[in-house]
Amino acid sequence: MNVLFIDWPCFAKADAVFTLEQMGYRLTMFSHKDYQAVISPDFNQAFDETAHNCLFQFCFSFNFYPLVAEGCKRHNIPYIALVYDSPFVLLYSYTIIYPTNCVFLFDKQEYLKMQDMGIKTVHYMPLPVNAAIIDFLAAKDFDRQRCTCDISFVGALYNEAHNFYERLHDINDYTKGYLDAIMEAQLKIYGYNFLEEVLTENILQEMQRVAPYSNDKYGVETPQYIYANYFLGRKITSMERIRLLTAIGKRFPNRLKLFTLNKDTQIPHVRNMGATDYYSEMPYVFANSKINLNITLKSIQSGIPLRAMDIMGAGGFLLTNFQADFLDYFVPDEDFVYYNDPDDLLNKIEYYLSHDKERKEIAENGHRKVKDNHSYEKCFQEMLRTENI
Repeated sequence: MNVLFIDWPCFAKADAVFTLEQMGYRLTMFSHKDYQAVISPDFNQAFDETAHNCLFQFCFSFNFYPLVAEGCKRHNIPYIALVYDSPFVLLYSYTIIYPTNCVFLFDKQEYLKMQDMGIKTVHYMPLPVNAAIIDFLAAKDFDRQRCTCDISFVGALYNEAHNFYERLHDINDYTKGYLDAIMEAQLKIYGYNFLEEVLTENILQEMQRVAPYSNDKYGVETPQYIYANYFLGRKITSMERIRLLTAIGKRFPNRLKLFTLNKDTQIPHVRNMGATDYYSEMPYVFANSKINLNITLKSIQSGIPLRAMDIMGAGGFLLTNFQADFLDYFVPDEDFVYYNDPDDLLNKIEYYLSHDKERKEIAENGHRKVKDNHSYEKCFQEMLRTENI
């Protein structure tokens, strides 16, 4: 049984490769520099040469790529894509409707939106996690001083100078005031993203003037989708994460460790530890933090982020903002804990730092559920059943 595996530097590639091989599949790893493009004769030629050399039962990739969908359609190869990024504009490619596609989304609201558009090749599934890895890693040496803390946050702050929002520096005063107002309003709302709805025509025209966007007729994504998710959503996430981490540093000085790519970011009374490697160190951080924070990227409407699944997979205690999809699979205050607003976050940190037994029981429950129900093997089994493979 042969599988064509689209090879790019993605999270969890090693887990997926290991699982498929354990399931008895022989993998052909296919990589090409143009994998994210919408047009590439070079990619098409390389893909066709690979497809002609072997009979593949299916093709798999993390995230969805139009050129791969085109190639699979040409060769009648079922294409299974597991999307873990959000936003992900390539989902709105016209190629998404090809009958050879079977695309899995972790955000139920995004899935329902595409279903309402008549797209039947998409399905809803929470992201898998390798919950057994922590048992393997626990027997190995690691930097306990670096990875052990009371509170941790692992993730980007989206405060680099090259972010999309910074391209809007020349918008007029009215538009700037309007965008500032809707971002502040969205910051106060958990569980519902309204940004696309409130980008009016005159606001869009001004944003288009300063930072033009066109889908080049290869997809159906709207300017509202791009500006709401890539420009405003990431800016709001940056604002929220920095504000919350600042508040935590003030109330719990020097008890929060931040693991982020931007090692130069300074937040008072917060220790910036720089980046952490996904496989070799991050599980230790999650397992050895009393409280692991998840502050979801605003473009993820209802889905459970990969970070949250990885925290529970490592046996860590998860304290997160509310995301509706948690309730499909987990029980609040039994498997994880969510906060309603900044004050609630601070109060719950204080509570769970002083209630060790309760905190550890919740972490153990969450770990057991992801290990039993959301392994890579079960994920692939479900995807293959959906595709009738």
